[in-house]
Amino acid sequence: MSQLLTLSESVAAHARTQPRKIGVRDSRRALTFALWDARASRLAQALLGLGLQPGDRVALLAYNAIEWLEIYTALARAGLVAVPINFRLVGPEVAYIVQHAEARAFIVQDDLRPLVERIRGELPIDASRYLLFGASASVSGWQAYEALIAAAAPEPPAVAVKPEDLFALMYTSGTTGRPKGAMRSHEGNALIALATALEFGLGRDDTGLLVMPLCHANSLYFGVTFAMLGATIVVDDRRSFDPEALLAKLAHEHVTFTSLVPTHYIMMLSLPDAVKARYDVRAVGKLLISSAPARKDTKLAILQLFPNGRLFELYGSTEAGWVTVLRPDEQIARLGSVGREWSGSGAIRLLDADGREVPDGEVGELYSRTAYVFSGYWKNPDKTAEAFQGAWCSVGDMARRDADGYIHLVDRKSNMIISGGENIYPSEVESLLSAHPQVQDVAVIGVPDDKWGESVQAVVVLQPDQRASEAELLDWCRERIAGYKRPRSIIFVAEHEMPRTATGKIQHRLLRDRLLTRHS
Repeated sequence: MSQLLTLSESVAAHARTQPRKIGVRDSRRALTFALWDARASRLAQALLGLGLQPGDRVALLAYNAIEWLEIYTALARAGLVAVPINFRLVGPEVAYIVQHAEARAFIVQDDLRPLVERIRGELPIDASRYLLFGASASVSGWQAYEALIAAAAPEPPAVAVKPEDLFALMYTSGTTGRPKGAMRSHEGNALIALATALEFGLGRDDTGLLVMPLCHANSLYFGVTFAMLGATIVVDDRRSFDPEALLAKLAHEHVTFTSLVPTHYIMMLSLPDAVKARYDVRAVGKLLISSAPARKDTKLAILQLFPNGRLFELYGSTEAGWVTVLRPDEQIARLGSVGREWSGSGAIRLLDADGREVPDGEVGELYSRTAYVFSGYWKNPDKTAEAFQGAWCSVGDMARRDADGYIHLVDRKSNMIISGGENIYPSEVESLLSAHPQVQDVAVIGVPDDKWGESVQAVVVLQPDQRASEAELLDWCRERIAGYKRPRSIIFVAEHEMPRTATGKIQHRLLRDRLLTRHS
């Protein structure tokens, strides 16, 4: 495989062929490909100068910012492995990921420094390897990001990076209550970028807007795609979602592509007609909607708001990459489906519990065979073995295929909740609530939410003779788990009201159906 199958080499190539073109910008500044390339080389040199070795992991904690792209590029150039961390997590969650990844350096945005300061004593990182960007002045105990870049050697480091080497550990929420580090290679990045460009018809004249967090696979995959193509990336660096601000950015930046979740579209569509009419979004030619089902009226309204937009919907995962796509001409006729095989995704199999393929119309576990599949879970061979059957990969989603080959998801990753595009596993929230001394048992389910798609609902059985209140348990969660994972409400039930299998496992889907029926 060519060395060009790395993000680093792609940016270097565009720095040679179109040095003055803007490669990436946010609301604060812009980088030409030449400047992007130069800063990545200096940062790579600075990190190696701190004693890091190729293969070492570097944790990253930041809101969306232009720095994500130069950091990802510098790490690739130095042969270091990125460990992006969701900025919505709380201290214990961040500490677990840093410890599990055995990170040897930590790059942090100044606004998130207080969180890291509280857990710093628990982390396996030398005091000299904490880097800080975004601070207005030097901060004791932290290496100043810009000062390190300015002082470093300008030439690329002499590090040989192979396509199969790790690019990133992407931590995904785990069904056992702990996140797992999905290992993504440079080769996987390159192949998914090529497949993305092919499926969406993207090229160097496009401008892609990244709205989803750059710690997530969605924005990482699309960011790498645009970087490899030599297109322009616009990073939406607002801390909270503002639908009118997004429309304004789409218009003023002449964006041609963006990827959003249904919540984003719904909030834009809810703006007054007079507000929507202020913004010329005719440049938007391609739109992606993903991470949660979208209704017919929502899709039709999206196409009305973006008159030149072609709407795509896809299904995939951090581990498998893109798996299926529902193309623009299929959006209404195949509503409820996630489409058919993605270009270059290989193939899909739906298997029963014995590993046999199920007939069309029957439910089976979805396995895909992709050229860009992940390399396994970091330090977790058992979960890696569970995810694969030979070359076929599964993340536990159940689906059925109709007679025309369209895939319909039935149950997402062992009752996973998707709220505002964030994946939430009930077991993680259940583990936290179960630690409360007055809780005997708990089940967490997703319930429909007009704004977020789903919200988190906890169903609790208290210990005998205990009287914990809803407010008390919600406060218990507040300092222990990220806000998007916290229950929005708690229902108390008697032990016999919790539906179980013959082996005693709680039946989450049945519990959800009962509650929805009760409150309908």
